Amino acid sequence: VQLQASGGGLGQAGGSLRLSCAVSGIILSISDMGWYRQAPGKERELVAVITSGGSTDYADSVKDRFTISRDNAKNTVYLQMNSLKPEDTAVYYCNAEKLCYYDYSQNPVCLGFPSWGQGTQVTVSS
Repeated sequence: VQLQASGGGLGQAGGSLRLSCAVSGIILSISDMGWYRQAPGKERELVAVITSGGSTDYADSVKDRFTISRDNAKNTVYLQMNSLKPEDTAVYYCNAEKLCYYDYSQNPVCLGFPSWGQGTQVTVSS
């Protein structure tokens, strides 16, 4: 099972970028999915989270600019980032909580710890 993030890159202030994170494997269920970010010299922080039922929550710094969504059929979470600011520059990580899947022996496995993607760089120029 892997989380593969994509969609990062260079954006301009006021512009938009869209991140995607797909969970590979034979997935049984995923609880919350989210996006975190880590800027140079700073701690990783929560950007947005979405429950399996679609409830969302955002960091104050991105409210009304970013939108998190998910496609449960595709086991994919998205982050639409609008009105980008230079301070949004960071490595963005996707996250999945309580991930349950079938292993290679077709046994159900549920992880008791969060799963993380590899990170995708977002750089916003002024």
